[in-house]
Amino acid sequence: MKILVIGNQKGGVGKTSTGVHLTFDSFERGLKVVFIDLDTQGNGSHTLKKYASGVFASSFFNGGPVNVVNGAETPGLALIESDSGLANLESMSLAEAGKAFRAAMDNLKQQGFDLCVIDTAPSLGVALAAALYSADYVLSPIELEAYSIQGIKKMNAAIANVRRVNPKLKFLGMVPSKVDSRNPRHGRHLEQLQAAYPQLIIPTSIGLRSSIADALASGVPVWEIKKTAARKAAKEVRALADLVFKKMEITAS
Repeated sequence: MKILVIGNQKGGVGKTSTGVHLTFDSFERGLKVVFIDLDTQGNGSHTLKKYASGVFASSFFNGGPVNVVNGAETPGLALIESDSGLANLESMSLAEAGKAFRAAMDNLKQQGFDLCVIDTAPSLGVALAAALYSADYVLSPIELEAYSIQGIKKMNAAIANVRRVNPKLKFLGMVPSKVDSRNPRHGRHLEQLQAAYPQLIIPTSIGLRSSIADALASGVPVWEIKKTAARKAAKEVRALADLVFKKMEITAS
């Protein structure tokens, strides 16, 4: 099982949208995938609620075994739901939380999943750090606004620090998200980022598209939205999935 964390210390940059669509795409490729929602806002849990396994995210920090094999109604796709217990994690030490989460993930690996996608809260709290300690890969959606760009150095520093504990962690890069092609400021910021981080900016961006919000609210991927405007969004999301899964060496089963 490969573990992908979707993380950024800034909110509203498209983390959940990215994670949910990568989950849908991998499922359609024939992979057995589990989505863990570590964000207390629970937006990913809302979108994927029909795939709920009955297991809650806070249980990954309790030190006991987790079993989601037979929980989901849809074979091959399971949701580990966000729950109120996640709010109590900040009282745990990072060492304690990281150890418990890693043990739960080791248990999950024995249950036949090919991919685990982890959505995280927009802060470098205990949950995000614990997830990074166990992850193989991390992907960071970013918004092309100044306040979002300012957080990139912090995220890079956090990943570098985690690699001291988890040297296998690979940073797949930053995904320009909610890009308004008609906004010259977005164009300038993208050029600046490509110049400053040529190896880290994903060459596929996701536009500012209402059809993606429609899809998330409806609990389906954007390619199932029957609107002409959704076609371009679907093409962008599919292109991102192709690139990410290629970097992760994931192929259709």
